[in-house]
Formats: sequence, structure tokens, C-alpha cells
Amino acid sequence: MAKVLEAVPNFSEGRDMDAVRALVDVIAAGDVDVLDWSSDPDHNRSVVTYIGDPPAVEATSVAAARFALEHFDLRRHQGVHPRVGALDVLPFVPLEGLDMADAVRSAHTAGRAIAELGIPVFFYARASDPPGRALSRLRRGGFEAVVQGFAEDQRPDLPDGADRAHPTAGVTCVGARDILLAWNVFVTGIDLASAREIAEGLRERGGGFKGLRALGLYLPDQDRVQISMNLEDPVSTSPMDVFGAIEREVGVRGGQVVETQVIGMIPDTLVYPAVVDRLLLSDFGPARVLSRRVVEYVSKRSSGRTTTPERAE
Repeated sequence: MAKVLEAVPNFSEGRDMDAVRALVDVIAAGDVDVLDWSSDPDHNRSVVTYIGDPPAVEATSVAAARFALEHFDLRRHQGVHPRVGALDVLPFVPLEGLDMADAVRSAHTAGRAIAELGIPVFFYARASDPPGRALSRLRRGGFEAVVQGFAEDQRPDLPDGADRAHPTAGVTCVGARDILLAWNVFVTGIDLASAREIAEGLRERGGGFKGLRALGLYLPDQDRVQISMNLEDPVSTSPMDVFGAIEREVGVRGGQVVETQVIGMIPDTLVYPAVVDRLLLSDFGPARVLSRRVVEYVSKRSSGRTTTPERAE
């Protein structure tokens, strides 16, 4: 049986497109399939999705970490998205023929190799000990905080004795998790303060939807307001319910939802045509559906064929 592991690294660079394309070329040169990549200048962030067998995904992820270390300098980084590292987060997701324990092992293998590059590593989600460490806790204060030194109660897992972040690359958060939905809902007719208020009420920490992380953000380059979210379990917590709540809260404040953007691959819960229309999904197509691409990958590997990585901007 084929073993398929997914990695979805987030990099703190979304404006220098020559550098981002060079990064994607480094990843595509590994024995993996690049399913999707995208960049956002306001977030100043790029997200790449690739799959392969665990050793190949681990090696490719370390190569990507090395590229980020050599080319991205957080001292010059500005963006609306929280970040602590040039390679900010590196989650591993078990897909075909693997379970969560396999993804945790890959996270630890890659994390050790990244630490050997001189970048402190924190494990999060299912890869932490005990499992469940939240990214929001690790990102508190951003790069500017960790480069000054680590708090006593928040030391990196690797390497032993590290007392501060790498001066240009920061730290990397390496995790293992299930498939999640990373999405942004764009709204008009309300200001940033209202978007933040809505996000606070929606997220689990504020008493809202289980497994939902949400931020209200203003994107100056686009002059748009968005509610940026991660939904950890889009099967147990319905994206439709979340979207409906956003519509109601935006509507009572005199605004309107105009678009939904999915970052990375689209889980099956959003594939049905009625859902695509209802959520106002942009850039939807078969190549963005994760389950379809996994089937294609397994078939290709069985026949020895190769594919060209998807590219999106």
C-alpha cells in the first residue's frame, strides 16, 4: 500500500515572488508532488502544499527550511499575520496508509534536522509532549519577542540549551495534525474593529465554534477587511455553520460577506456544488481538491508517471 504524507509549510515571505518561486522549485526538486502554492503580500506569507512518502517529505521539508534560513530575513519582515519564523510552521498530515503516530515521527525527524541548522524548534499539536500545544501560545509576541530570548516556561524542544531564536530565521513550529480548513472570508461595510469583534466571538477560545481559530485583519494593499480562520475539524464543526454565523454578525453591523478564499487544498467537506456556491468560494477547481490529488498521486506512483506542480498566486 502506498504511504502518503502531506506537508503544508508556511513561510514568512509573500512579496518577493522571485524568491518564492525559487523556494517552490527547491521543494519540487524533491521526490514529492507539489499540489498547490500561494502567496499574499499583505500577510507577507506563502503556503506550499506537497505530498509524498514520509522520507521524501521529511527531506524536502528540511531543504525548504534551509532555503528559508538562507533567503528570508525576519528583521525586515512586516505583515498582518502573526509569525515567529522564516519557516514559520511546518505541519505534517497523515493521508494514505499512515496514522497520526507516523506523522508525529516525521515531525520529530524533520524537527531534529531543522534544529541542526541552528533554528530552534517547537513541536505543536499532536507532535508536542503532551499533545495539544497551541500555535497561538507559541506566536505570542511574534519574532520580536523570541529573538530577545525565551521565557522560562516556553523553551524550545530542540536544540537543548537554546536561549534565543535564530537572529534572522527565528524559530520553526513543527507539528502533526489532521486535515484542517484554512480559509479567509472577505467582508465589506464594516471596519477592522468590528471584524475583530466578530472573530473573537467565533473562535473557540471566545466561547464560539469548537476548533476554530479566527482573526480580524485589514489588508492595506488590497484595502479589504477579512476574517482569517483555521478550522481544525471541518467534519465535526460545519464550515457552513461558521459561515452562516459570520454572515449574521456582519449583516447586523450593516456589512456583507463578498468572498471566501481557501488557503492550500480543499477538503471534501467543501466539494459539493451547493457548498461552493453558498460560501462564495473563489478559485475552486478539481486540482484544488485534496482527495482527488491523493488518488492521482497514488495512481501515478503505481504507473511511474510524473506530474507538473500546480502554481497559484
